[in-house]
This record gives sequence, structure tokens and C-alpha cells, in this order.
Amino acid sequence: MDSRRPPEDRAANDAALDFVKFCHRRRRVGWPELYDEMCAVACRGLYHGWGFADLAEHGIAFGLDEMPRLAGLANQVAREEVERRGRLLVGVLAPMTARSEALEEAPDEARHARVLVGTAT
Repeated sequence: MDSRRPPEDRAANDAALDFVKFCHRRRRVGWPELYDEMCAVACRGLYHGWGFADLAEHGIAFGLDEMPRLAGLANQVAREEVERRGRLLVGVLAPMTARSEALEEAPDEARHARVLVGTAT
């Protein structure tokens, strides 16, 4: 985030980014399908009760001139999601690898018993 911009601009950009994240969490699709979801969310006021006018006050507009900006925010959100999932996957797989290695070192009877019971630790 650019700290040289006025606080109002940063707040508007934060609100826009949060809005796009909200829409992306609702429906994990890429651009332009995400644009359709953003329009649906705005139409129904599902994000903080904000409609199109409220979103415009927070720097989120849906006109043709705003399309590149919204697409850029959508790409940013998608990149962050990929990075976040990568970090989560590493965190989940690390303990699983350690468990599977411990199982492989266990005697055959113990390994099969743990797998059958579902307590592979």
C-alpha cells in the first residue's frame, strides 16, 4: 500500500479490496465472473448493507472506466488467495509427513492397527 496517498484514498482502496475479497470468498471465480458476483452483492446490499451508491462513496464503482481497477483488485485478491493456500497446505502437510514416516517405522501389526482404527499418529 502506498503510504504517500492521502488517508481517504487509502481507506477507499482498503474498502474496495475488502469488498472484492468478500465477493471472492462467496464465489471463488476469476474475472469476469467475479464482476458478476460483485454486481449481485451490490444489488442485494450483502456487503455491510451497501448498495451501488454506498459502494461508490467508498471508491467502488462499476462503470466501464472502473473495470481495469476492479480487474486489478480481483487479480490481487486471487494472488493473495493462492499464496495463503500455499502457506496453509505447507502447514497441514508437514505434520502429515511426520506421521506417515512414524507409521512406516512402526511394526507391521501396529501400522495396520492404527490405520484400521483411524488413529494414525
